[in-house]
Amino acid sequence: MDERPINRRRFFREGLRELLRPLADTVERLADAAKHFNDLENPPQPPQPEPPSSYTSYNSDGSYDPSNPTHWLRPPGAQPEEQFLSLCSRCGECVRVCPAQCIKIDYAYYSGNGAPYIEPESAACIMCEGIVCSTNCPTNALIPTLREHLSMGTATWNQETCLRTPGADCQVCIDKCPVGASAIHLNGNQIEVLTGCTGCGVCQNQCPTYPKSITITPKSAAS
Repeated sequence: MDERPINRRRFFREGLRELLRPLADTVERLADAAKHFNDLENPPQPPQPEPPSSYTSYNSDGSYDPSNPTHWLRPPGAQPEEQFLSLCSRCGECVRVCPAQCIKIDYAYYSGNGAPYIEPESAACIMCEGIVCSTNCPTNALIPTLREHLSMGTATWNQETCLRTPGADCQVCIDKCPVGASAIHLNGNQIEVLTGCTGCGVCQNQCPTYPKSITITPKSAAS
């Protein structure tokens, strides 16, 4: 007789718990669904890379190192570096129209300071008819320029690694140069770069040695 009230209370308590269990499950599912929809509307953003604070573009002896640039080879007709970076909208139009597909943009800012640049070892400027990247630039960061007046940079020949030094009859850089004799020629057994060099990078791209025996120093590095 004494246990009956206790058992009755326990009975009702357990019964109430069973009645409320579906409601608790429903509330939990609603909370999960709300969190899911919130995640869909506000997806987590990937971490944005910080632009490098600086690059080291010179070797310990003071010579220019094109493999680790601060100065980048810009498309033909580029304004002086600071003005170019200021005017360029990073729209990618020069990349789109380039027939050689040599112009790149790194929107993460790890290469080219986020602006159009050329890596001659990957693909060089072919100085196409009409220099279409410059004529299609909407912001005048690239100025239409005649081929003979282009000045993107200057080629530098490295005698130590050149195949001619041990006696090979290689002159690929001369044969492939789109400018010709006014830019580069053979002087005895020496490759000589002349004032007509536009810095297009074809010689560096075509050079068969690695590291390259002829490389382009961008215009901004020489100024």
